[in-house]
Amino acid sequence: MRKWLSTLALSTAFISSVLAAPQALAQDSGPVPEKAPGTNVEFSPSAARDPQTRALAAADPAAVQAGGLLCGSGYKLSFAEPLPDSRRFGTLFTYTKYVSGGTDGACAVFDNNLGVKRHMKLKLCWTTCKVDEGSYSEYAGPVKYESSDSRFDPACAVVNALMWEGDVPIIDRQTHVAACD
Repeated sequence: MRKWLSTLALSTAFISSVLAAPQALAQDSGPVPEKAPGTNVEFSPSAARDPQTRALAAADPAAVQAGGLLCGSGYKLSFAEPLPDSRRFGTLFTYTKYVSGGTDGACAVFDNNLGVKRHMKLKLCWTTCKVDEGSYSEYAGPVKYESSDSRFDPACAVVNALMWEGDVPIIDRQTHVAACD
């Protein structure tokens, strides 16, 4: 019985050390960035905490992936909003990029969820504005603003998304790219 207990204790110690080792390694290497399901697009910290953005990203991974590719390398999904409301005629996707000592960026893509061409306008502003306007069946954008100016906070860039049915605006939304302090 004593031999069995010492063997059991030794086995338990071995198994515990093997199971604990990956956790210790993971803790030392820092947090692993979380990606939108079905994509290789990372969530920004604010998007990772936002249930609406997470739900929209999970519901439409193709749009999240396309927006990430259009914005370019280093951009993370910051915000997704159904517009004008739960009817979701369109979806506004915003992305941010922060580079220590480099060029930070804000990017927006306005997805047309109606499946028919609509006149759309997407505008992104900081000190100047970038605009994409026309008749689109898929999306307007991307519009990007990048700067190495230390005063530029991509989250605080202002984005406007507009969509018309004929002469009647059915979407008219102004917001920041992400949560802005």
